Amino acid sequence: MKIALINENSQAAKNELICDTLKKTVEPLGHEVYNYGMYGAEDVNSLTYVQNGILASVLLNSGAADYVVTGCGTGEGAMLACNSFPGVLCGHIVDPSDAYMFAQINDGNAIALPFAKGFGWGAELNLAYIFEKLFSCESGQGYPKDRVIPEQRNKKILDEVKKITHQDIITILKNLDRDLVKGALSGERFREYFFTNCRENAIAACVKEILEG
Repeated sequence: MKIALINENSQAAKNELICDTLKKTVEPLGHEVYNYGMYGAEDVNSLTYVQNGILASVLLNSGAADYVVTGCGTGEGAMLACNSFPGVLCGHIVDPSDAYMFAQINDGNAIALPFAKGFGWGAELNLAYIFEKLFSCESGQGYPKDRVIPEQRNKKILDEVKKITHQDIITILKNLDRDLVKGALSGERFREYFFTNCRENAIAACVKEILEG
């Protein structure tokens, strides 16, 4: 699985800690981590949590990433922004049990974490346990086991609802403020990671037009 990490400006100073913890937890499980920044508080390409949502949607809809780990001070803003877009099902995760139940019941493809609220002593341990519960086993298997069938049915219903209630990502990118979108896609390593891993030519062409326009 290709896992993308995205940090916004208020918590950018924690990017190295978060990325290191994520890599140490998931790389032994066979997953790959792509750090899309911000890479620190002084990173010239500043991202808002709204831009986190734009970037997450581009990565997931294009196949450049299979999963997105993001967040903000409380995690709420990043979660709301991510869920504003098609093809993104983002959970607000505070602890390992949240992570496990979100993976097994909701079978999403993104999480938003609180990187300021409650982020104190032992924060890196909590992150490691969250990542372990998310990525160490197949998701969508249900919890508790006697709820598997209705939970899987509800997930399929939600997926179909989102197809109708959201426009396609290319239409969205073309209609959003160009500077807002371009800022979300201008990270130091974005071009390297995205164009190497993107599996949707139409989205790649749209992104290229935006970046070069």
